[in-house]
Amino acid sequence: MPSAFRVSQLFDGEQFVDDVTLRLDNGCVASITSTTPADAGLPLIQGLLVPGFIDVQVNGGGGILFNAEPTVENLQVMSTAHSRFGTTAMMPTLITDQFDTMTRAADAMASAIDAGQPGILGIHFEGPHLSEQKKGIHRSQFIRPLSDDELALFTRSDLGQVMVTLAPERVSTDDIRTLVSAGVRVCLGHSNADAETTLAALDAGASGFTHLFNAMSPLQSRAPGMIGAALLDNHSYCGLINDHYHVHPLAIQLAIKSKGPDHIMLVTDAMAHVGGNVDELPFFDTHIIRHGDKLTIPEGNLAGSALDMASAVRNTHALGIPLKDCLNMASLTPARYLGQAHKMGKLTPGYRANMVLLDEHFSAQATWIEGRPVWTQTD
Repeated sequence: MPSAFRVSQLFDGEQFVDDVTLRLDNGCVASITSTTPADAGLPLIQGLLVPGFIDVQVNGGGGILFNAEPTVENLQVMSTAHSRFGTTAMMPTLITDQFDTMTRAADAMASAIDAGQPGILGIHFEGPHLSEQKKGIHRSQFIRPLSDDELALFTRSDLGQVMVTLAPERVSTDDIRTLVSAGVRVCLGHSNADAETTLAALDAGASGFTHLFNAMSPLQSRAPGMIGAALLDNHSYCGLINDHYHVHPLAIQLAIKSKGPDHIMLVTDAMAHVGGNVDELPFFDTHIIRHGDKLTIPEGNLAGSALDMASAVRNTHALGIPLKDCLNMASLTPARYLGQAHKMGKLTPGYRANMVLLDEHFSAQATWIEGRPVWTQTD
């Protein structure tokens, strides 16, 4: 790719600018300047160039479910599949499973991190320390208390960034403090905890909520539950699945109004179906069926999503949310949550050239990771 080119419109994370020249150096943005006559010979990119999307909850993609095949090769398949929709960094997510599978997933992640695999930031363990009452499609036979072996696994130093989703009624505040002190991002979810238990977990260092509104104790007048605590807290971050199925549009608007776009992260909770030709997917002792863009198990329960990040941005903007906020909820906000906001989530000098080109319908046309084109619509 050229080290310099003209861009018809660019969003840098703060403002939209027209007719600029973008120069890259060693995979990073070197400069963004107004285009001059001297730049006329540079290649022109038509469309809206924005910071690459960051997805903190990706169960699969490209026909691969991470639980089923946790290998380095399949991490690359997942990353490639999601890059078609503007994702330039992700947290591959392991759903509640047996300890051996968790270990194999961790080893694959360690190898990917050691190799500097583009687009992979670390690993998200969603479970297995969850509430039976709010388990969703997580299988009961694997839900269990936190053990010393799992605590050691979560706090390994070779996994990149680690996220753990847990139910605070199942894990002590002392253990939450231990995880947080080791650099783990603790998210609360799949939980029936009351507001008081939730607030105690936040006080112990938990900093996020996994797929807000879904699989957590509801907000009621005399029992505000996990949702009430999440919406009220000023510091925590919430993942939000906007696929037309998981959350009502009014609830999405309420969450963004309550927390602000700087604390809401658009996520996909994607299964193998994204970027892959999959209609029916084996899942432990059952299977996941695709109905259009909706995924369920045979009993009708939602089973992750077939959502991609470009669609999440598009769906949220369609609710009247300013485009700037939608783009930041897909890039800068998750970068901040993961402690990466000093090098990604913006297009500004010194930041990684992780970028996605959007058309007028906000569909991805091309994706770059560290200045290298990884997908274009013509591929």
